Amino acid sequence: MSVRDLRAWDEYRDRSPQVVGMYGSAGDETCGVFHMPSPIDGQTLTIVASSGEGWDHVSVSRTNRCPNWPEMEFIKRRFFQDGEMAMQLHVPITKHISVHPNCLHLWRPQKEQIPLPPEWMVA
Repeated sequence: MSVRDLRAWDEYRDRSPQVVGMYGSAGDETCGVFHMPSPIDGQTLTIVASSGEGWDHVSVSRTNRCPNWPEMEFIKRRFFQDGEMAMQLHVPITKHISVHPNCLHLWRPQKEQIPLPPEWMVA
């Protein structure tokens, strides 16, 4: 599977000269920068979606705080297909890189399934 066709969210796509200058284009069906209203308070969620090197990746940020669970779930449902799993990673501190204090990420490997614990362990 692959990420949803992101052209479905073109009304939210950032086509500004800054985005085109940074990424070389405004994106396509697999990538781009988007500004969507939060389902919680209507404030802007900035989403950067990319696909490459074996991974689909979506970052979600707000100007005033980190996105919360309902906001991340909202974006996961829009940027990944219904049958796909995506994950947030908590890497070792030596691997942690933060370029935005209010940003969280969703990842999905393109060529393998994300392992899950037994169903009875997931509450």
